[in-house]
Amino acid sequence: MPPRGKKRGRATLTAAKGPASKVAKAEFQKESEELRSSQVETKRLGSRNVTKSTKEKVGAEQEGSQKLYTHWLLKSEPESRFEKGVDVKFGIEDLKAQPEQTACWDGVRNYQARNFLRAMKAGQEAFFYHSNCKEPGIAGIIKIVKEAYPDHTQFDKTDPHYDPSSTKENPKWSMVDVRFMLMTKRFIPLAELKVHHQAHKTSGGPLREMALFTRQRLSIQPLTDEEFEFILSLEQKKP
Repeated sequence: MPPRGKKRGRATLTAAKGPASKVAKAEFQKESEELRSSQVETKRLGSRNVTKSTKEKVGAEQEGSQKLYTHWLLKSEPESRFEKGVDVKFGIEDLKAQPEQTACWDGVRNYQARNFLRAMKAGQEAFFYHSNCKEPGIAGIIKIVKEAYPDHTQFDKTDPHYDPSSTKENPKWSMVDVRFMLMTKRFIPLAELKVHHQAHKTSGGPLREMALFTRQRLSIQPLTDEEFEFILSLEQKKP
């Protein structure tokens, strides 16, 4: 199961109103300058006081809808870890062991990651990425076989991802169904990807802005076609 994330966002502010009465020209200019200064300060202070969860939520929804992606990277944990007495382990071998090698991708509790889930289309491919383990990296390729629908774990009080603030009438969280396609010809470790990312930041290569390094905490990450194809090409090369 993907790990729980954090919320992101931004909020709007309302500017103060101008002077209500007519004054001498010099006084008007002075008052206008003071008013502009006051407006700037009001916005600055106001932006501090907007709650973090509101800012994160709005920002995530905006960012999640800016681009159209066709490939993805989905993180999951291949080693046992217990949350509220439940083992959240789910590696690629666990997916292969499911009926028809298909399972729902539940437990996402980050607004931006959720928005990426909702943007997925049936038939799109994704890397299955092992995270929070001794050697993180890409283990195989999976396919989206069912587009986003309400995540049932948000309503289950016994599930570690239960969300009491979500209702069946207005569910907050979504999941998709994925199917195992194949193992990569070799495991592609995070350390190797990082070397390419660092080099590409200078050379302008495909992994220069890869979300795995620019949005590390997201359990659901978009990939460009260029990024996806470059990583696939690493299968043929010795690390």
